[in-house]
Amino acid sequence: MITTDEIERRVEKADADKSAKRTAAAREVGELAHRRAALAEELADVERKLGTVLAAAADVIGIDELTEFTDVPAADLTRWLTAGKPRARRGRPPGSRRPKPETQPGTSPALASPEPRPEPPMTDAQPPAVQGQRS
Repeated sequence: MITTDEIERRVEKADADKSAKRTAAAREVGELAHRRAALAEELADVERKLGTVLAAAADVIGIDELTEFTDVPAADLTRWLTAGKPRARRGRPPGSRRPKPETQPGTSPALASPEPRPEPPMTDAQPPAVQGQRS
């Protein structure tokens, strides 16, 4: 029969192997994630520079000619060009909103009661049947 000490040693060995694999996996994921972040920042910087160059050259060469000369797809060139431009504001321009309706002093528009509606005249005719009911 196996001793308690031997069982404990085997468990510790199995845990050590698993721990080493977990450490290696975590280390590699961390290194690759850092590398990816650095590359993404570098790519963003290159794309900003492309946008700046495209905007500066827009008066002498267009997207179509650049596509023809460089074999870079027009969609990419356009994306880089427009990514550097500030986006238009959404919503109404300042001063274009309708003014709030004026209220009389001492009254609040939320508390004003609606005008009463005249009730329809009563007739001897029966009301129309409601769908699903039998007469």
